[in-house]
Amino acid sequence: MRLIVGLGNPGSEYEWTPHNLGFLAIDELARRNGIRVTRPEAKSRVGRGRLAGEEVILAKPQTMMNLSGVAVRMLLDRYECNASQLVVISDEVALPWGMLRIRERGSAGGHNGLKSVIGAIGTNEFIRVRLGVGPEKVWGDLADYVLCPMVGAERKIATQLLDDASKAVETILNQGVGSAMTQFNRRASPEEEDRE
Repeated sequence: MRLIVGLGNPGSEYEWTPHNLGFLAIDELARRNGIRVTRPEAKSRVGRGRLAGEEVILAKPQTMMNLSGVAVRMLLDRYECNASQLVVISDEVALPWGMLRIRERGSAGGHNGLKSVIGAIGTNEFIRVRLGVGPEKVWGDLADYVLCPMVGAERKIATQLLDDASKAVETILNQGVGSAMTQFNRRASPEEEDRE
């Protein structure tokens, strides 16, 4: 079994913000695979089904982003999974809009949701699928930026990015994380790599 968690904030006011791409990716995976992510469980909305021939739990923590780790820890315990069975999908301001990056492990890179997950489960050894939302212009407070609703061009890019994220997760399950990284990771600029 695999636990696939998208990070975001609950509430309609956050739905189409960059910070909620993790939730939107779970919605897309659920839609493509006929899984309903509605059951309240372990401080999350969850759905159980099959994806790429493997049994999965799709989950959207309802704890707010900065406390995502509480829900992830509860989900791992509830489904008797370990960190190697976990895939976390989140937004990433260090990557430009539309870029997708898969990692087998690593730091939180300044992302409070990932920081919470790493702190709660006690390891950074889990797969993460990071979805680029980096602003084109300089923003004073990135926290404000990731909570602003996406505009038309961003939403168009986001739609393609969510499709790519779904395919990437399916490839991770079908062919392994190495193959998914080869297929979906694109080289970032040196400045972006420095921020990872």
